[in-house]
Amino acid sequence: MSEAKPISAAEQRRRSKFLVVVDDTAEVRVAVRYATRRARNLRCGVVMLRVIEPVDFQQWAGVAEMMRSEAHEAAEDLLQKLAEQVNQESGLMPELVIREGVAKDELLKLVDEDPDIRMLVLAAAPGKGSEGPGPLVSALAGQMAGDLKFPITVIPGALTDEQIDRLT
Repeated sequence: MSEAKPISAAEQRRRSKFLVVVDDTAEVRVAVRYATRRARNLRCGVVMLRVIEPVDFQQWAGVAEMMRSEAHEAAEDLLQKLAEQVNQESGLMPELVIREGVAKDELLKLVDEDPDIRMLVLAAAPGKGSEGPGPLVSALAGQMAGDLKFPITVIPGALTDEQIDRLT
């Protein structure tokens, strides 16, 4: 397979983007790899969004601020590690976004703010049985799918790298 030549940061900003919501689940790796491979092949950009759920410690403001700071640091570390992986595999440098709030709400706000986002890539958790694929996948691919202005790709979270590569 021939290597795609790297896309400059300026060129990426002018192109369509794949959005991946990054969380602490194992299947996020699958969503990132799929989005990265598709973006490389289509000469698009990748945006990785990490949403930090708010903590409610009103009477313990110092504790809440420390937890918030630690959550931001962990989010930055995770996004940087994934960005390095994306760059090594594809030559792309993804946009990294950290937001605080409810994941679904922050995702919708980001999409409204960035008209270049043309597709959302999510990975469904494998082996959850009756628990379903996860709350974000359920909400966006189910109840809200008809209201969105772009397609959603839901990738099975148990795919191997080789299976992802064959799909892209």
